Amino acid sequence: MPRRIDYLFTLQSPWAYLGSAPFHALVKRHGVSVRYRPVMLGDVFSETGGLPLVKRHPVRQAYRLVELQRWRAFRKVPLTLKPKGFPFDASLADCAVIAVQEAGRSPEAYLAAAHRAVWAEDRNLGGAEEVGKILKAVGEDAPSILAAASSDAIRAAYAANREWALETGVFGAPSYVLDGEIFWGQDRLDLLDAALASCRPAYRPNGDA
Repeated sequence: MPRRIDYLFTLQSPWAYLGSAPFHALVKRHGVSVRYRPVMLGDVFSETGGLPLVKRHPVRQAYRLVELQRWRAFRKVPLTLKPKGFPFDASLADCAVIAVQEAGRSPEAYLAAAHRAVWAEDRNLGGAEEVGKILKAVGEDAPSILAAASSDAIRAAYAANREWALETGVFGAPSYVLDGEIFWGQDRLDLLDAALASCRPAYRPNGDA
């Protein structure tokens, strides 16, 4: 049975966009499975001592923009630093990931297209029309997936991801959880890669593997 990575993210995060392609390449290289766990990031921030972007000190906001430029160049992908629609309500777009996964298909293609739409094409995915266009473009039955994404069951799963994140110790996105060990940030993908390659036991906060 393949090992599994629990992948916590939101389409609100440029860091999740920057890490999406290399993460999926890593997954294929190691033959691991992925449990996609989109999460309402603001709720996780508020519960774990983080601050939303607009409440951070201007020095931290400025440094974030420099870092985004560095990683945009390093990853060789287009990225709009300040999308017109940001921040937006990502709940429907995020829940569509769960709906595709629950339908028995990988949400990788949808997720890649949705990330590009927000961060490279400057589109606002806060409404059903734009989310539907992306679903249709990647071959999904847009009306069916949108209906599922708006259902009580999928919304409950979305809320459950928040609870799972808090119980697991996740405090930001993207985060990759392997055997209970959290790798926070797309800049930790090399460390995740090494952990998978070595098959080492998971590291724990108390220092005992």
